[in-house]
This record gives sequence, C-alpha cells and structure tokens, in this order.
Amino acid sequence: MAAALFRVVRGDATAPQAKGPKVIAHICNDLGGWGKGFVLAVSRRWPEPEREYRRWHRERAANDFGLGAVQLVRVRPDAWVANMVGQHGIKAGGKGPPIRYEAVETCLAALTGHAVELGASVHMPRIGCGLAGGTWDRIQPLIDRTLIAGGVATTVYDVR
Repeated sequence: MAAALFRVVRGDATAPQAKGPKVIAHICNDLGGWGKGFVLAVSRRWPEPEREYRRWHRERAANDFGLGAVQLVRVRPDAWVANMVGQHGIKAGGKGPPIRYEAVETCLAALTGHAVELGASVHMPRIGCGLAGGTWDRIQPLIDRTLIAGGVATTVYDVR
C-alpha cells in the first residue's frame, strides 16, 4: 500500500500532476535567503511564497521561523507552497553541508499534518539534494516515515 502512495515522475514540481488539493514542498535556509535553486521556479510561477518567506524571516523574533518550521502559503484555491526550513546557512562548513536532516524530518512531520487536514497530495523536487548538499538515500526514508506513513500521496519530480 505504501508504494502506491509514493512515486517519482519526470516533470516540474511547480506544475503538479494531480487532481484535488495539493502542496508543493521545498527546503529553505534559515538565513532568509531566497534566490538560487528550486525557489527560482517557485517565484517564476507565484510571487506569494517568496514574499511570505521574507516577511516570516524578517519578523522571526515574533514567530516560529527557524530550523524545522513550515510555512504554508496559498497560491491558488487548491494549491499551497510549503516553505520548510531545513537548511542551516547556505554554504558547507565545519559541520558539513547546510542540510539538517533532523530539521527536514520535523518539517515533513508537520507537513504531513497539514496535508491530511487539507486532504492534499504533496509534490516536491528531490528536496535537500541540490544546494543544501543532502543525499536522496537519507531524504527518502524521512519521507517514508512521515508523509507515506501518514497516508499522504507524495510525488517527487525529476527534471532529468
């Protein structure tokens, strides 16, 4: 049953191949930076996710912005973008690449709850595996333990 909930397809995660409510999920950094990687495709399609992420970061003293936090931004009546803070900084350093797997898992657990509440499927690129420096063999088990275990249909989009 779980296998039926997860699929990998060729395509663009900003143009989900599904009917009904959907959430497009991606990883953000904890510095408030938005300007490279998948976020460029998001911004080309909708201005709201970037605007809300930047506001969320700017007002972080008064909100939950930080590693492991998720911000849902409605972009259409049946679609949301999930800004998930799962990356510390933007460059590799003494603690390795910017990806923070524990924060990604926290984000995905919260996203599972949101998706169930909305009755939505989730769509994403191979989150955390680009600029964040993560590896898919560590990300996919997090998806399995959260979204798939929670019964959320999840599609990963490959551009290659």
